[in-house]
Amino acid sequence: MSNKNGEKINGNANNIEVWEDIVSVKDLLFSIIICLVSTMLAYSIAPDDSSSGMLYGIIGAVVGFVICSIIFKPKRKLTIIDEEK
Repeated sequence: MSNKNGEKINGNANNIEVWEDIVSVKDLLFSIIICLVSTMLAYSIAPDDSSSGMLYGIIGAVVGFVICSIIFKPKRKLTIIDEEK
């Protein structure tokens, strides 16, 4: 597998490319499940108002995103090379 610059990526068979980034399938599935569960739980505890269900659902999605960002750390390492030298 190679990126858009033609450089070879030492990919694992458990990784896929999503929006020009390499992600782990397992981490992606767990993240989707966590966000789905937190969104549905927040939506289900919302009062029976017309607009509060959507607000609770959005808050649940944000909570799921925060949980996923704490659990799954980035696996890439950035190296900045000073080209002025």
